[in-house]
This record gives sequence, C-alpha cells and structure tokens, in this order.
Amino acid sequence: MRKNLLLAVFSGLLLWIAWPPTSYTTFFLFVGLVPMLMAMENIIQSNSSKKGRLVFATTFIGFFVWNTLCIYWVYNSLKIIGPVAAIPVTLIPYSLGPLLMAGACWLYYRMRVATSRGWALAALVCFWIAYEYLHQSWELNFPWMTLGNGFAVSHKWIQWYEYTGVYGGTVWIWACNILLYLLYLGLREAQSKQQRLKLISAFVLVLLLPLGLSLSRYYNYEEEISPSGIVVVQPNIDPYTKFNVPPYEEISTLTKLSDSAALPNTEYFIWPETAISEDINEDAFSGTPQFNQVKQFLVKHKNGNLLTGISTYKIYNDAHTPTAQQLSGSSQFYDRFNAAVNIQNGEKLQFYHKSKLVPGAELMPFGSALSFLKPVFEHLGGSSGGYGSQNEPDVFYSQSGVGADPVICYETIWGNWVAQSVKKGAQFIAIITNDGWWENTSGKDQHFDYAKLRAIENRRWVARSANTGISGFINQRGDVVQQSGWWVRAALRQNINLNSRLTFYTQHGDYLPYTAIILACVGGVWILLSSFRRRKA
Repeated sequence: MRKNLLLAVFSGLLLWIAWPPTSYTTFFLFVGLVPMLMAMENIIQSNSSKKGRLVFATTFIGFFVWNTLCIYWVYNSLKIIGPVAAIPVTLIPYSLGPLLMAGACWLYYRMRVATSRGWALAALVCFWIAYEYLHQSWELNFPWMTLGNGFAVSHKWIQWYEYTGVYGGTVWIWACNILLYLLYLGLREAQSKQQRLKLISAFVLVLLLPLGLSLSRYYNYEEEISPSGIVVVQPNIDPYTKFNVPPYEEISTLTKLSDSAALPNTEYFIWPETAISEDINEDAFSGTPQFNQVKQFLVKHKNGNLLTGISTYKIYNDAHTPTAQQLSGSSQFYDRFNAAVNIQNGEKLQFYHKSKLVPGAELMPFGSALSFLKPVFEHLGGSSGGYGSQNEPDVFYSQSGVGADPVICYETIWGNWVAQSVKKGAQFIAIITNDGWWENTSGKDQHFDYAKLRAIENRRWVARSANTGISGFINQRGDVVQQSGWWVRAALRQNINLNSRLTFYTQHGDYLPYTAIILACVGGVWILLSSFRRRKA
C-alpha cells in the first residue's frame, strides 16, 4: 500500500512540475501518468478484497497533490472571508477534480475486471475525456486542469489544436503514457524483444509525429495581412478596493491611458472586466454620466470603438429568467450581469452577458442544496442568487464591420465557447479580465498562457486587457507579441491581423469529447453486463 501511495504522489509531482507556467519541463506530461498506472496495476494484481476502493483512494491522493500544487492560488482569492474560513471552501476546487479523476480510474479498474488490459486502457482514455467534458459542463465547472491545457507554455508543439482543440492534447498525453507503461510491463513480464521493439517504435511515432507536424505548421504558417489597430489598457486598480473608487475617477484613468497609446487609425480600445464598475441599468445606460464621459473620449477618436467590461442589471415585470430576483417592495424582478459593452461614435450599443460563470462567486451551483454557502459567496463580490447570463456567445462589430469576440475572464478556458463566437464572425478575440484576486501567483500566468490555446484553435489574434494581471497581444500562432508586467499601469498598442477563415476545430468544436462520451457509455454498459453475468454464474 505504501509503495502504491508513493507512486501516486510521485505521479502528482511530475504532473505539477510539467504544468504551466513552468517552462522547459512540459515533457514530463508524457511520463507523469506512468507511476499512477503502475500503482493501479499493483493493486489489481494484489490479493486485496478491496481493489476498487484502493484504486480510487490511491489515485485520488495522487491527483489531489497535482491539483493542489497547481491551483494553490485559489486560496488567495478566498482569504477575504478569513484565512481559516477560506480553507474548507478552497477544498472544493482542490478536491472535486481529483474525485472525478479517481472516478475515471475506478471505471478503468472495473473495465479491467470485465475485459482485457488493452481494451481497458483504451476505455480509460474515454472515461478520462468524459470526466473532463463533465467538469466543463455542469454547474460546478472548473476545466482549468484539463490535460490538454498543459501545453500552453509549449504552444509550438500543439499547432494541430486547430483540428482537435485541447482534447487532442489529452489524447496525446495518455497515448504516450500508456505506451511507456506497456513497455514497463513488457520488461517486468519478460516479453519478447520483438514485442518491446514494437512498443518502442509506437511510442516514438506517437510522440514525434504530432510534434514534427506541429513544428512544421508553426514555422510555415503565414498570417493573411489584414491590419487593425488595437489598444489594450491595464489600469491596475486593486480589485479589493476598486469598487470604492469613484466611477468618474476610474474612467478618467482609463481614458488617459488610452489616449497615451492611441493613433489616428486605432479601431478598438479594450478596457478590462468591470472597468465601469457601478451597477448600471442597461436600458438607461446612454443617459448616465459614465456613458457621456466615454463619448467625450471617443469624440477624439473618430474610428474608435470601446469594448469594456461593465456591471449592469435589467429590470423585468415578471421572473422570466431562472436567475431573476424580486425587487424589494416591488412586483418587478431584476437580473445582475457581469457584462461587456461595445460603444462607438453613434447611438448603437452592443451588450454581452458573461455566460461561463464562476461557481460560487457568480453562480450558486445547485442553488437549494448549497444555499447555506450564500453568505460566503456574497463576501467574494458575487451575487448570492447568481448572476444572469445568456445562452449563446456573441460578436461585437465596429463601425467598419470588424468582428470582435468578447470573452470575459473565466470564459477563456472554454475552447468550444470561443470557437462558436469565431464561427459567427469574430475576426479577433478580445479577453477582458481581472486576475488580481489571486495576487502575484501562478494563477495569473496560467490564465494568460491559456489564451494562446484559443489563438491556435481559431487562428485569431488575442487582445487581452486585465485590470490587474497580465495584458498583452498573442498572434495566430500563439506567440506572445507584447505583454505588460504585473501590478503596473500600462497601455499597449498593436496592429493585429484580422482573420475570417475558419479552422476545422472552429467549424466542428468538441467532436472529440462527444465521441469519447459515446464510447465511455458503451464501456459502462459493458461493465454492467459483465458484472451481471458474473453474478448470475
């Protein structure tokens, strides 16, 4: 038991070392799961009567080590509720992912009981991808640790994400680890030299073929020349005090920074999430002092559009959305939104409501069951009843017809969501965020690095504006062309190339996990039927 536990922990440490933002160690992803597979094999081959429980518990501990070391920074964003009270709340993201990962490994064990090792390992990959898709789809979503995200700092290796998305990276990692694991078993079980040579050849092919194709694509990829001038602004306002800053003062800081980098042909100014932080009625926004202040700024930039984060609300005469709450002392209802708005020289306004909401701070998952946590989440600056959202992504269009994909903070890690907006006509991706909640930790770096994956999947430039964090520009190959420092005020100017062509992934989205889920369901049925046959016998 101790040996298997050490193997699982070692696996977790290898995966942590390989994870962004660590550089030059990404290759550990190709071996990091081998000790975990060895530990599971030892348990399966043991005489224990509780093999399933041991597989689940052992793998959970290993994956808990990996997750906790990679996303330790979650604790920083929760310290506002108190360092002691933050600990149990932090355990939710630390533990939930490992529980699901361990569940996939437990299903692998059940598959090993029902069929051969080869089929069980193939099923493990499907079970794992099904878990990853579940963890980006349900109300406790947190797809931060999807295996394919691990290549964000080695983006030259995964240019083929334009065909597969991050799930292609998950398959690649598992395929390499499984082949090395089978090679280890071949040595342990004294397989023939010919069989071992076949495994070595398969591993080399699986490792080097995607890598070679990617490097070739990277060095031969050429962007279509279609320039557009963009300015991203980082006002660097402390997120824990920003809502105490007078709106006029905040907008004044943003306009001064924007003016410092503007050129006559600047087409988009991009301000961060909740840059306009005072709750504003969307239907009356054009009559507010904040709107007039922005319009005065845009008068100097005739071609300019402002894409900015904003806190808004809408009032209804009835509760026609699941998140609508009743106004105190009134028969009316309202929704609050973490939103983005596109403002131009004219009367046209375009709003987008953040749709991938942070569980807890912006969305009360499984509302009634977790209602006891509402006071905690209110302290995080969120809405105890949940923010409103919209069902589909959107595209903002400038006066000249340039399409921008407004991506608000957490939405950065949903490849398929961003792809849907690009498919609708977005020619570049505008990410607005506020990463200062995590302080100067690797959380802000990981979040920035993940944006490279969206650039590659869709072959679109990314313009990223962070209130505090890292602002910058990423080209269509995933290269960081410019970036700001941490905790500094900055305004960055860049001519980006717009792109209207659609990649295979943009057109077809998450077809890999859909396929894996179907196969995982087949595997689950096989497990049930095999169990039924054994009991009957």
